[in-house]
Amino acid sequence: MNPSTTPRRRSLLKGAAVAAGATLSAPMVMAQAAPTSFRFQSTWPAKDIFHEFALDFAKKVNDMAGGRLKIEVLPSGAVVPAFQLLEAVNKGTLDGGHGVVAYHYGKNSALALWGSGPAFGMDPNMVLSWHYYGGGKALLDEIYKSINMDVVSYLYGPMPTQPLGWFKKPVSNVAQMKGLKFRTVGLAVDLFTELGAAVNPLPGGEIVPALDRGLIDAAEFNNSSSDRVLGFPDVAKNCMLQSFHQSGEQFEILFNKAKYNALPQDLKAIIDYAVQAASSDFSWKAIDRNSKDYVELKTKDKVNFYKTPDAILRAQLEAWDKVTGKKASENPLFKKVLDSQREFAQRAGQWQNDYMVDFKMAYNRYFAKAGAGGTGGGGAGGGGGANNTGKKA
Repeated sequence: MNPSTTPRRRSLLKGAAVAAGATLSAPMVMAQAAPTSFRFQSTWPAKDIFHEFALDFAKKVNDMAGGRLKIEVLPSGAVVPAFQLLEAVNKGTLDGGHGVVAYHYGKNSALALWGSGPAFGMDPNMVLSWHYYGGGKALLDEIYKSINMDVVSYLYGPMPTQPLGWFKKPVSNVAQMKGLKFRTVGLAVDLFTELGAAVNPLPGGEIVPALDRGLIDAAEFNNSSSDRVLGFPDVAKNCMLQSFHQSGEQFEILFNKAKYNALPQDLKAIIDYAVQAASSDFSWKAIDRNSKDYVELKTKDKVNFYKTPDAILRAQLEAWDKVTGKKASENPLFKKVLDSQREFAQRAGQWQNDYMVDFKMAYNRYFAKAGAGGTGGGGAGGGGGANNTGKKA
């Protein structure tokens, strides 16, 4: 008998074949890479709605990444002070952060053009359009390269127009700005200095204590929700609405470039789309929350709101032209950004101004009371003794 055909031999061969088949049919088990963790810090106090927006962005990334990437966001000061965020991300002390470009103004004055100033009449969403489709992003990358900041920057979240600010005594004309100890940041520092104010660029968490101690007479921060939770109505009862000093600002999300570049392409794509989703979500949430807190400030906190007089708004534009003209002559990158914004704004602004209807007409038809109204443009506004401060809201 042939040894290869013996029962024992056939049994062994059959067993080997079954085992081989089992091995081939078993699913392949791939070793999963350990999840990547990014430690972020925001430039906002933990209780501020802005920090909430930073958490919202991180959650979108974390949810879509399915555990492969996790962003943890710490509040301002947890690792570095707010104004040192850029350096910390560049050095890798932090993997990323959430703030505003204007906070880096001290590195290059051109950085404040993302947010500060009237931007030739562009609203905040138009500024973001210029950034992503009109050449702004390439210019921002160029500026960061010029100051040796190795970071990846995403801009998002078109912020509503910021108030002129909170005042112990409201102002009715430009002369009352002279000598006023005032808090602001970015190029608004130069603008208000040109108007005669003594400016102190404090980070958000330090403003209310400084107002309370009399270190400053007036201050601006951003919006009704932030202002209310940070305690502005506890130390001042007058808020003046509408201003050109920061009428087109947006958030910035920063990544350490080496850490970002090490991510696989699909996780980079998740970050890209999370930014876009967060931008829309921010806009919708801000409308809801800011409008609710505006009512609370007026009713519960008894804050007096005034429209900034047109004379002050015009003076801001005149001061802006002087400040930007000087900066442009000193800084080629500043001029480059300014020229790019002007070119985009002329085209986009004409389209928007020609196409968009005046929504106040419809609003007033249904909600305005006889002889009253809001703080609409051109000084229209309402109810009750505004004295010399502009119309009271």
